[in-house]
Amino acid sequence: MQGSRFVEDIIHRQIKDEELQRLLVLHSECVARKSVDLARRLGINDPERLQFIFDAAMLHDIGIVKCNAPSIHCHGKLPYICHGVAGAEILRAEGLDERYCRICERHTGSGLTAKEIAERDLPLPRQDFVPETLEEKIVCYADKFFSKSGDPAKEKSLERVEASMCRHGEASLERFLTLKAEVDP
Repeated sequence: MQGSRFVEDIIHRQIKDEELQRLLVLHSECVARKSVDLARRLGINDPERLQFIFDAAMLHDIGIVKCNAPSIHCHGKLPYICHGVAGAEILRAEGLDERYCRICERHTGSGLTAKEIAERDLPLPRQDFVPETLEEKIVCYADKFFSKSGDPAKEKSLERVEASMCRHGEASLERFLTLKAEVDP
């Protein structure tokens, strides 16, 4: 499966740095392939829905261009935790359907609650950013298996992902395990 032309156009319009663009596309293709595989295993066979999942996964990290993470070629001003919300803003400005925007803003970690955002004093709006739709859950879950540092094409083991979720607290791990049960039983 390939991304739609509009996805390529958005990536090229928004990300001028070639290294960042290369990294984003490689990471996003891995997430998109895993997302579509999960969707098919869940019985989703509608070509339009599968294409939406693939395209949304290709765009889920577009907001990294606005963030400051030099080790992965991001030279924006925002803290990296803001990349989901920044991506949603980019896609809204591009005129995309809200479903794409929600996948951007709800894929960070295993989702973030307004309570966690307030308790950690994160620089995000005080609202829930937890995946709700099946498509949001699939992309959020698939994203956890691929990093943009190290070897971005190498899939992490489930154990490694769970350990990473533990570092963000018990609630994060519990949400991840719930995602797993729903999209990768």
